Amino acid sequence: MNPHAKLITSTSLLLGTTITISSNHWVMAWTGLEINTLAAIPLISKSHHPRAIEAAIKYFLVQAAASALILLSSTINAWHTGQWDITQTTHPTSCLLLTAAIAMKLGLVPFHFWFPEALQGSTLMTALLLSTMMKFPPITIMLLTSNALNPTLLTTMAIASAALGGWMGLNQTQTRKILAFSSISHLGWMAIITIYNPKLALLTFYLYTMMTTAVFLTLSTTKTLNLSTAMTSWTKAPMLNATFMLTLLSLAGLPPLAGFLPKWLILQELTKQEMTPTSTIIAILSLLGLFFYLRLAYYSTITLPPNSTNHMKQWHIYKPTTPPIAILTSLSILLLPLSPLALTAI
Repeated sequence: MNPHAKLITSTSLLLGTTITISSNHWVMAWTGLEINTLAAIPLISKSHHPRAIEAAIKYFLVQAAASALILLSSTINAWHTGQWDITQTTHPTSCLLLTAAIAMKLGLVPFHFWFPEALQGSTLMTALLLSTMMKFPPITIMLLTSNALNPTLLTTMAIASAALGGWMGLNQTQTRKILAFSSISHLGWMAIITIYNPKLALLTFYLYTMMTTAVFLTLSTTKTLNLSTAMTSWTKAPMLNATFMLTLLSLAGLPPLAGFLPKWLILQELTKQEMTPTSTIIAILSLLGLFFYLRLAYYSTITLPPNSTNHMKQWHIYKPTTPPIAILTSLSILLLPLSPLALTAI
């Protein structure tokens, strides 16, 4: 991509995100979301591949529809209450439309179809942006309007997302699609706790962003796009691959790794809210995700290819690990054991 175009798109992404997360007026929040959408489209379609163009079109159509729903929801609320403030959304129809619009923006079930396709058509770094930074503005709106969201609809979509994110990831061989369904599953955990404890949902998003960034940067370093390539990636960077397995287990939520912390706190909060059946169901559904994380870890680290593959095995290639990967991987693994120390320091 042209450096000037890259500068404009990067600046627009930062500007759109900043406008949305710092606005109190619905029109300003909508403006920030639109700037974000228009800035992401060149990043998705920059490879000029038919799949990338298809992904960009799907992304644009879904995001434009979700933005229109947000504008319609805020207009209905302003018509009935005279308020354009984000935190003053009270009209029932407006709340229902807003819940659906945020679910469409984030990729919650049943509005999830665009997300795996958009990631599969993008490069690994663009897929990282779509999985982390592009989720931040809608997550912020969801947290600001947590009192106005429809609890029944949001809880149903959250459980369905946790189920479908784990179920659909079982038969995937492309790493970007596996991480897309992983994102859908994690969004289910964030959505289910938003109404009861928005700060905990934000903590979950921060930890998910950190772990997903570490996984995407590792895959980008080893150029791993599918499971057959993952079989031979250990020959390129053995130490990085060993820590990659621990990061994947952390993303799965296994103790004593950092990914266990948000799930532990969410289950505790749901139990406090007397939602024991819901917490039991979503905890059981997380086992589906554990299966494909373990499979990806097994393919990349533990096993050797059982037969000859089409990929050339590269031995003893020195690829220095960049400091961001080392820092993010260390935090993704060690943040749970260090959290009592951090709380004491605070």
